[in-house]
Amino acid sequence: MHGVHESVLEAQAAACGLRLIKVPLPDPCTDEEYREAIAKVVAGVREEGVRAVAFGDLYLADVRAYREVQLAGTGITPLFPLWERPTAALAQEMVAAGVKAIITCVDTEQLDRTFLGRVFDRELLAELPESVDPCAENGEFHTAVVGGPMFRKSLVVEAGAVVDRGRFVWMDLHLAQSNGLLSNDIAPAQGAPETR
Repeated sequence: MHGVHESVLEAQAAACGLRLIKVPLPDPCTDEEYREAIAKVVAGVREEGVRAVAFGDLYLADVRAYREVQLAGTGITPLFPLWERPTAALAQEMVAAGVKAIITCVDTEQLDRTFLGRVFDRELLAELPESVDPCAENGEFHTAVVGGPMFRKSLVVEAGAVVDRGRFVWMDLHLAQSNGLLSNDIAPAQGAPETR
């Protein structure tokens, strides 16, 4: 759903000093194929000594239950450190802490596409419709985090093509080559944004 390029994902992990485990999935992917792929990874990291996995879920009980069922009997405990935190306060707390994120996907049935590419900041939070959760817990939008206190160095990124698939609209986000931007800036795409 995020549509973030692997190079950005790899750079996020490196900037946070985290090991990245990629799980290749077929496209399309059935729920059974997804569960099998995840089960293999879970078994592998369990053998390496992993005993818990933290999720950022906030209040969707069905999503939490799904994760708990998937980890049941694996020896890995699911942790939900943000569970039931008030999302308006949490969003403000993230911004105040210096988290830098960019909206890379919008569900146009819940939020106007003009929010695509916006920086997740106080101004954006003030402009969100009341029907939209400030942390997008209901899938109203998805973000890519490019900086914050957990990053050794913020990522310099640039906007790419806009991909419109009806209900969902994505903005490609790429690592900038050498463009002299400040670390929390987004470079405009070369020329007009392309829609495909």
